[in-house]
Amino acid sequence: MATSVGATQSIPIESKDDLLCITPLGAGREVGRSCIVVEYKNKTIMLDCGLHAGHEGINSLPLIDLVDPAKVDLLLVTHFHVDHAAAVPYYLEKTPFRGRTFMTRPTKGVFRWMASDYIRITNTSNSDSSGLYSEADLVSAHSKIEEIDVHQQVEVNGIKFTAYNAGHVLGAAMFLIEIAGVKLLYTGDYSREEDRHLVPAENPGVPVDILITESTYGLHNHEPRVERERALLKQVRGVVRRRGNCLLPVTALGRTQELLLILEEHWSRNSSDLEHVPVYFISALGKTGTRLYQKYVMDMSQRIQRQLSRTGRNPFDFRFIKTRTSLNDVPDRGPCVVLATPGMLQSGVSRQLLERWAPRQENGLIITGYSVEGTLAREINNSMDDIQALSGGKIPLRMAISNISFSAHVDGAQNCAFIDEIRAAVVVLVHGEESNMMRLRANLLDKYKGSAYQLEVYAPRRAETVELHFRGEKIARAIGGLANKVPTDGSFTTGILVEKDFNYRLVNTADLLEFTGIAPVAVEQLQQVPYASSFELLRLHLEQMFGELPITTETSNQGVAKTLRVYDSVDVTHASWKTVVDVEWESNLMSDMAADSVVAVIFNIESCPASVKLTQGHGCNHGNDKSASEEGGTPMETLPGPERTNNNSEIAAKLVLFLRQQFAQVDDNSDSITVHLNDQTAIIDIASLEVRTESAVLQARLEPLIAQVCRALRPLSHRTTALPPPEPPTPEELEPEHKNEDIEMASSSGDSGSDSSDEDNDKKVAQAEN
Repeated sequence: MATSVGATQSIPIESKDDLLCITPLGAGREVGRSCIVVEYKNKTIMLDCGLHAGHEGINSLPLIDLVDPAKVDLLLVTHFHVDHAAAVPYYLEKTPFRGRTFMTRPTKGVFRWMASDYIRITNTSNSDSSGLYSEADLVSAHSKIEEIDVHQQVEVNGIKFTAYNAGHVLGAAMFLIEIAGVKLLYTGDYSREEDRHLVPAENPGVPVDILITESTYGLHNHEPRVERERALLKQVRGVVRRRGNCLLPVTALGRTQELLLILEEHWSRNSSDLEHVPVYFISALGKTGTRLYQKYVMDMSQRIQRQLSRTGRNPFDFRFIKTRTSLNDVPDRGPCVVLATPGMLQSGVSRQLLERWAPRQENGLIITGYSVEGTLAREINNSMDDIQALSGGKIPLRMAISNISFSAHVDGAQNCAFIDEIRAAVVVLVHGEESNMMRLRANLLDKYKGSAYQLEVYAPRRAETVELHFRGEKIARAIGGLANKVPTDGSFTTGILVEKDFNYRLVNTADLLEFTGIAPVAVEQLQQVPYASSFELLRLHLEQMFGELPITTETSNQGVAKTLRVYDSVDVTHASWKTVVDVEWESNLMSDMAADSVVAVIFNIESCPASVKLTQGHGCNHGNDKSASEEGGTPMETLPGPERTNNNSEIAAKLVLFLRQQFAQVDDNSDSITVHLNDQTAIIDIASLEVRTESAVLQARLEPLIAQVCRALRPLSHRTTALPPPEPPTPEELEPEHKNEDIEMASSSGDSGSDSSDEDNDKKVAQAEN
């Protein structure tokens, strides 16, 4: 359901973009196949993409088909373990995902070999997982992965993210993600305890709105590290003293290297007693893993770096640990210590050794990591009398079983302390079995109930979506010339607001290209208005509206085209061979207004009563460009025109309304209008409409604007330039056979100010035509 974060009452959701959705496609009330999807502001991020160790084939994948891969912008992988990264090649190569993928540099380096080892194990076992992806898919996917350094911030399509140390394994990272001002921290697997070679997880030190954290151990707390190391060495020495074989199932890379450091250190201190007892690390990646850890030693703890500096010997250049790729050198009878992969005992060398050594009581099995539900390691932890052999049949389990956790996951106390440090308004628990997760959730809600820290805790199931409502503030940064002056409270700043990837910037037009990469362009507009009358009639009506207009004439094979220029911005072209008038202008606020007025005038010309009377009965051919006198009509120069009126008080009242749409602050009184723009002021005298200001830029902007607005605001009964009164025709200009009739017609038309009725005028026109 939608949640109003940080409020006691719900806030209505105005847009779906205000909903931030978190959906675990894996690791929802389970451990394994971590895959969390975050959606906000039309951005989609996938956090980890792993496989479940307790399942095989397609069943081991997260529910990736619930989210369209083509819409995923970003895939962030926290570390190289199978349950967090092993599905990445499948997702990159077998789905329509085309976003970007990021890992830290050590994670990418180790991931390549971990995934290759996973392919080898699944192909040589009875698993159906071999069909998920091939070695070629892995190579192709690995080339698409980008590296990110710890504390480096990267931005992709408006999504900002920064990697922080997570302490779980070499290269493990938390990701702090920011979208439209909302900050989310995803811990992945993390550890707050410093050991021999890893840096503990760190607090980013910034306010966080949402924390997505693991809950692997729920409220269970680990023993102190020193006590766990002491218990491990005691168990190992006990197996060795009774001349047994000690098996430690481990992952190829990760906590295994910490165990190797512990055993190497103990053997070197007790070499006289233990030198004859071999320690084997058996893994196809054994030697490769050791080289990788030697390579990335500078990404480890200060303790490792000091040891390297002091001794000049790489701590992972072991003297007592023998790295092997097969069982060939391992004796059937002890004593010996073997660390073998995989850690869950589901297949591989560790499973083969378990089946070989399980029947003998002097042998020992020490499980040092977290055992996922559904694996043989978990079943053995829950007590078994025998195990199922890979080849079939039962094998008695008589060897000594110990469980000493060296899992690099936070325990309950460490997790609660970190949650209290981060102080996020919302906590989402993932990567934990349901019982552990729900106990931790209940504890957190009870702990902060009634306190000032209003905490919301969610523990979603797999494929269950948590919806959170965020309505972030929008803050614009003034840059370029606008940044020269610091605004004060109540002041106004004008500019162009540019939005990109949830960042808002306010810039001047002159700075647009430099600071935003946006080049201003001119938009040329053309409208073709149906018109079938003469050019003279068009000119008459436009000049009644806009004043005297300049004319440009062009002649071609098709005929004559005449263009009227309105307000020095709108071209009105009448072509003798067309039945439309072309109206062209460069789009801007004033020109668009002028063009609208021009189009409105043209639409009304042929339906205007005055136009009908002027053209009625004169045999005018509206489709050509001959003069009105040649068509038997009245020349345009002799048509009567109204006298100019100039009521500036009425114009000023309308001008104030218009200016307030263009400028933030406009004041008016009885005799002047004052316009404020930033720190400049201009005064417009109402009587003369003159502009007085010290700013040449403001004056150059206001004067043409006032002139054009004044002309546009005048009604049709006004014109800026009065036409000269018509002169009566001389007797020589009249044809002899129509002399008396023409004089009578001219006399009647010149008497426009008389009280004669329209009926009398029509009779006189009819007599003139006869």
